[in-house]
Amino acid sequence: MARSIVIAAGGTGGHIFPGLALADAVRARDPDARVSFIGTPKGLERSIIPKRGYPLQLVDMKPFPRRIGLGPLVAIVALVRATRQARMILRAERAAVVVGMGGYASLPVLAAARWLGLPSLLHESGAVPGLSNRVAARMTRHLAVAFDEAARRFPRSARPRTVGMPIDPSVAGLDRPSLRPEARAAFDLPADGRVLLVLGGSLGATRLNEVGIDLASRWRDRGDIRILLKTGADHVQAVQAELDGRGLSHLVRCLAFLDRMDLAYAAADVALCRAGAGTVAELAAAGLPSILVPYPHAPHDHQTANAGSLARAGGAEIVPDSEADAARIGAIAEDLLGDNELLIRMSAGAKSLARPSAADDLARWVLELAGVARG
Repeated sequence: MARSIVIAAGGTGGHIFPGLALADAVRARDPDARVSFIGTPKGLERSIIPKRGYPLQLVDMKPFPRRIGLGPLVAIVALVRATRQARMILRAERAAVVVGMGGYASLPVLAAARWLGLPSLLHESGAVPGLSNRVAARMTRHLAVAFDEAARRFPRSARPRTVGMPIDPSVAGLDRPSLRPEARAAFDLPADGRVLLVLGGSLGATRLNEVGIDLASRWRDRGDIRILLKTGADHVQAVQAELDGRGLSHLVRCLAFLDRMDLAYAAADVALCRAGAGTVAELAAAGLPSILVPYPHAPHDHQTANAGSLARAGGAEIVPDSEADAARIGAIAEDLLGDNELLIRMSAGAKSLARPSAADDLARWVLELAGVARG
């Protein structure tokens, strides 16, 4: 009988995409496995997970508030209700093992698994565990982390194991030099010269859209640098209009989304981006030197901790958000783009942190807990 693997992943892409990478790896190891997801009504999971072909069921869980008031009481009531809902789902799915990919969506599902006596595993993607995961870690004996730093922030009794961040295979096994000609052609970028990849977008990354535009203005008379700018769907028209109005379109390839991150990383010489756990893991796997601007309002300043791992390995430069303007970032980018030997050293430094087999290693662990032995 096929084993049922239930993955709790919701809220943001930082939990959902690693969950999908794990699901794909589980199916690759055991094609007979039944993999399904549990999420919440308000996250991105409803628009992402079903499109990847995985069943998704929802529980009415809410994030834990960070302010004192009625919020904590409401969250506790929601947790009790969501745990009951998750228990019904796990029974209906005849789950063999439950995996929580972190965040508030995981907590009631792991609580339900403990109630039912099911084996479970929790994955922490960031260098600093959030409140939900610190609580959820008490629900299971199996804790996986993406960063060594995170392991030190859990109780020793949790016995965390560093496996890395599950990421898409196209990035995990990326050979940038080999893919570079195809990547440059895909984005209509010159085969020679330098390319700065700017990962702007929604939420806290809109600031990087503005920096990207100002960098283009700084380099308007240079013919050796191009910018590949991901703006996010809500901002692409405004950013493109600004570039057109300032006569900068010849320097910038402006896109709402990047469907092929492997091509974006291969086309670039340096990336400018925030420091989410998934982004840091992908930069390491790609061996792409980067300038990281941690989002200053991230809980527990976890993006600064994520960025620090890559910077200590020599793969990144860190710029505080308050100092992130075209003058500061432009000077750093020019130093990097003008020094090929430095780029090679930074690429090697980033690669030293890569864990390209993270998804497969985690899938093996999950299937062991499910009682499935696969080679």
